[in-house]
Amino acid sequence: MADTMQFDLVSPERSLASLQVAQVQIPGADGDLTAMPDHSPLITTLRPGVLRANGPQGEVAYVVTGGFAQITPEGTSVLAEQAVPLSEMTRAVYDQMVEEARAAHASAQETFKNEPGPVDDAAKLLADMVAIGDQISL
Repeated sequence: MADTMQFDLVSPERSLASLQVAQVQIPGADGDLTAMPDHSPLITTLRPGVLRANGPQGEVAYVVTGGFAQITPEGTSVLAEQAVPLSEMTRAVYDQMVEEARAAHASAQETFKNEPGPVDDAAKLLADMVAIGDQISL
């Protein structure tokens, strides 16, 4: 079993990480999970949360708003809808993310008046975004 694996994190704006890590803690849509070297292949969607990667260089953390993670025995690739290094997270950036989630919820309520599924999904997204603020002390 290898000690480290390749970890890549990409958002539409930029590539945020490409490094060797021992593990990646992922906020999966169906629950948190930890990817490690030689992990069974898996693809999962992300929910808003904090993604953490631990390796020889220490821990790095990113706030993600959604996306996908592909885990293979050789590494983990994350394609995030939006990702911000936790070290760069400010109250203004967080407030903008929450406001975008609120706008998506309001739009879903207007568009899907008799379809609770999309409205419920948007409400869950908003609740997850608000919960991030508690998790990162904002």
